Amino acid sequence: MENLKPTILQKKFFTPAVIGLTVLAINGIIFLMIRFLWGIGAVTNLNNQYPWGIWIGIDVAAGVALAAGGFTTAALGHIMHKDQYHAIIRPALLTAMLGYTFVALSVMIDLGRYYYIWHPLIMWNGSSVLFEVGMCVMIYVTVLYIEFLPIVTERFIGRVNLPSFLSKFNKPLDKFLRTLDRGLEKTMFIFIIAGVVLSCLHQSSLGTLMVIAGPKMHPLWQTPVLPLLFLLSAISVGFPMVIMESYLTSKSFGLKPETNILSDLSNIVAPLLGIYLAFKIGDMVIRQTFVYLTEVNTESIMFTLEILIGVIIPLRMFLSNEIKKSPTGMAIASFLVVLGVLLNRINNFLVAYNPPYSSKAYFPSFGEISVTIGFIALEILLFRFFVLNFPIVSLPVYSTPQAKFTIRGGSK
Repeated sequence: MENLKPTILQKKFFTPAVIGLTVLAINGIIFLMIRFLWGIGAVTNLNNQYPWGIWIGIDVAAGVALAAGGFTTAALGHIMHKDQYHAIIRPALLTAMLGYTFVALSVMIDLGRYYYIWHPLIMWNGSSVLFEVGMCVMIYVTVLYIEFLPIVTERFIGRVNLPSFLSKFNKPLDKFLRTLDRGLEKTMFIFIIAGVVLSCLHQSSLGTLMVIAGPKMHPLWQTPVLPLLFLLSAISVGFPMVIMESYLTSKSFGLKPETNILSDLSNIVAPLLGIYLAFKIGDMVIRQTFVYLTEVNTESIMFTLEILIGVIIPLRMFLSNEIKKSPTGMAIASFLVVLGVLLNRINNFLVAYNPPYSSKAYFPSFGEISVTIGFIALEILLFRFFVLNFPIVSLPVYSTPQAKFTIRGGSK
């Protein structure tokens, strides 16, 4: 009989790929330090016409969407009680926690006066979309860390072993962890529900943020239902992001992919993509913006790529039984969905945005690109650190008459 149990992976941290990611992360941190020491203008190509660049379009808007796997899997596993998906909840939670942490950091570095990041906490503006987004993100980040605490208590309960003169705190600290664990067990449902609600709020509000841009946005993307489209696209990309993360984790650590779980999860993706595509096309038909696709320009090409690569092709792939039997096939289809949502956010925040008094188009500087790539590399490195030190990835446990358990890919 095979069960799945969250396990600390027994693998080495540094590999050639990890060393490469470390170099990218250090390069990003160098440019980040330049930004803090000499100001945002020393690193970016932003100006009065283009106050937002890829740090908002990719790091924040796309980052929030791609971290949606946290609330979609929480809703599936805890609220809908689909117990077969519990094995993927912890990696999805970790991905969301790291993703939202770097979203908050990205907002801070994009502010001219970054040291005022705390102002929304005491200077409320109920009519501001950004205020709603900021408050929801800050609260949801806190919720994600609270949801991660049971993993921390599981890791250290009965294993607190402080050295030397600190050893006198071992028993009190262990008692505190046990008390915290019992309290979290009784109240966790509150934070799970709050996380799902908060995610729906700020995912849609990011779309509202671009609605108020009005005629500055190209008609292919400017629509009153943009908040709904942002929410639907985030829900659609949640499970593909989990599938891709699970596949890459299994490849990185030499584990066997949990094909059955991922296949069941992929059955949900096609209907979600279909709903999103229906609303997208329906909105175009009602507003008759499809006429802009007859023009050959950057906007029409980017819109076509966004829909074709990010929705239509993966939708067809997820309807194929052969694809759903192949971990590689599901990973490729999931990657296309992730790429499509990434293109959608870039299109909305960068391509579609055209201020009337701009003298030249915005293109990110090398420093901006370096920070964005550095953040992505750092997230991957932190994910690897956590799965090597906390019980996050679930591995099969076999019960046999001869042995109590054997964990594949880990210690025996």
